[in-house]
Amino acid sequence: MEELTGDELLFFNGREGALPLYAALRRRILWACGPVEIQVKKTQISFVSRRLFAAASFLPVRRAGARPDPYITVTFGLGRRLDSPRIHGAVEPYPGRWTHHVLLGKTGQIDGELTGWLQEAAGFAREK
Repeated sequence: MEELTGDELLFFNGREGALPLYAALRRRILWACGPVEIQVKKTQISFVSRRLFAAASFLPVRRAGARPDPYITVTFGLGRRLDSPRIHGAVEPYPGRWTHHVLLGKTGQIDGELTGWLQEAAGFAREK
């Protein structure tokens, strides 16, 4: 696996506690969904496979008292709406595309279920 870039490390400036969560997520995405381009932006780190299919951010999908510390929010797009207690928000920005948010507070939450959703999202992005 390639090392984290300086831009990726800078994204976590002041929130270094969340870096292990991101590093584990990144490893899983590169392993399961590759080839993937990583784009660091001001508010998120995007994972692109022809098109953006997932992102890591600090989007507050829960009230502050209900969020773990540290945390990251994983956002991904699918052609269907998921029905799972792990999904902390799902919107349909346009017909046939659902954006989902999952809050991660522990690396153990980066499991087979989440990996399957991310693989599906990568495939959905490539097919569009």
